[in-house]
Amino acid sequence: MTPLLRIAALLLAATLAACASSPKLPPIERAAKVDLPRFMGDWYVIAYIPTFIDEDGYNQIESYRLNDDGSIATTFTFRDGGYDGKPKKYTPKGFVVEGSNNAEWGMQFIWPFKGEYLISELADDYSTVIIARTKRDLVWLLARKPDMAQADYDRHLARIAAMGYDIAEVKRVPQRWR
Repeated sequence: MTPLLRIAALLLAATLAACASSPKLPPIERAAKVDLPRFMGDWYVIAYIPTFIDEDGYNQIESYRLNDDGSIATTFTFRDGGYDGKPKKYTPKGFVVEGSNNAEWGMQFIWPFKGEYLISELADDYSTVIIARTKRDLVWLLARKPDMAQADYDRHLARIAAMGYDIAEVKRVPQRWR
């Protein structure tokens, strides 16, 4: 099975399992409005709940570019297993959900499956963002810079916990840039 097919199978299995067994959690709050052109560009992954494709990822970066058709070209890159590890690259496509003020996307790795992508906590200056999911199975803390002061990190982690996530699952991403 190809890696992309595995991702699709994982998303489908997770969706079915969540429908069958998820407790009722309050909705994830979304950013009031997201200025898409301002949101575009590089975001360093500061912390996240790992998946099988990125569980040992170093120097993770999520890059967004607005396409002419309104979709979002996404490039996720990292080094596997260490700072000098094998480079990995994934290129899902984002689709803004109409009526969401650009704060909800469907992220598509393989057609026709789209994963929920909720822009929840967006700093006024677009320096940090928390991306969440209703199922609380995945979360990302992204920043425009590769490092974050411990006090800021702790504050964001507390916010993620307040959303209903098990923060024991959240991993800080090793980031080192020369």
